[in-house]
Amino acid sequence: MQITAQMVKELRDKTGAGMMDCKKALTETDGDMEAALDALRKKGLAAAQKKAGRITSEGKVAGLVSEDGASAVLVEVNCETDFVARGDDFTGFVNTLCRHIQEKNPADVAALNEQKWIEDENLTVADTLTEKIAKIGENLSIRQFSKWELQGKGMFYLYIHGGGTMGVLVELGCGKDETVANEAFQTFAKQVSMQIGALAPISVSSDEVSQDVVEREKAIYLDQVKEEGKPEKIWDKIIEGKLQKFFQDMVLLNQEWVHEMEKKKPRVNKVLEGLAKELGDEITVRRFIRWRLGEGLEKRSNDLAAEVAEQLEGK
Repeated sequence: MQITAQMVKELRDKTGAGMMDCKKALTETDGDMEAALDALRKKGLAAAQKKAGRITSEGKVAGLVSEDGASAVLVEVNCETDFVARGDDFTGFVNTLCRHIQEKNPADVAALNEQKWIEDENLTVADTLTEKIAKIGENLSIRQFSKWELQGKGMFYLYIHGGGTMGVLVELGCGKDETVANEAFQTFAKQVSMQIGALAPISVSSDEVSQDVVEREKAIYLDQVKEEGKPEKIWDKIIEGKLQKFFQDMVLLNQEWVHEMEKKKPRVNKVLEGLAKELGDEITVRRFIRWRLGEGLEKRSNDLAAEVAEQLEGK
């Protein structure tokens, strides 16, 4: 009996198993849908569908920087338990996925799922994920990824905290090729990545904070001064002061440098200026991303920012 694409799709929809596994099962059972379903169940592949609805808030944030330093990847893959997240099978899949994204350059997660898997051209990424679900026994999901290309001279720094509970990717810019290899420049890259992990800024500079965020903060401050019964004539001054404090706390270059041990700490922009003067080069923090594992999926009991801050204090 001829096995059609529609038959394969129907079996896949029923089981959640990979396309190639469905086609093989139908071929072996001469197109008998129920027999093919039983065959997949015996192999454990049909169990993947039952796991598809389970919450996946554990997992791993991982990444890589290419050997030539010209590109970098950050990815979050979720599973159900941290026991699985620590396992070699899951970790191996995540690391290979980073390499796949690096080489195949998908536009988004949907496009990624349709690509041929880097280690097996007979399977798509989605098929491979389904097989992993069946093998590991938990629901898995590729939540998000970013791939960056270096924007001129500079370097990427990848900081993974707590075995993948948080990831930070930073791009630093400079004007001279020799600056990239300088130890002070590389140390700053590491330290600023940890700063981002600890204090969770929302942008590099104040100019990058969206007007929507600014207006939302102002509205909150207005409600506060009204409730506190402050005289209306000083509302604008108080709101402006609170907004500047917000920028100091939430904008990277305005934050206090957490690596300074003195009580009065310099701001990050001053540290950056000092490094640029020391190296005789123009140095910038071009961009960064900071992903906390499972953020927005469910509340976690551990405060990762506090963990990183404690780690910094214990240096």
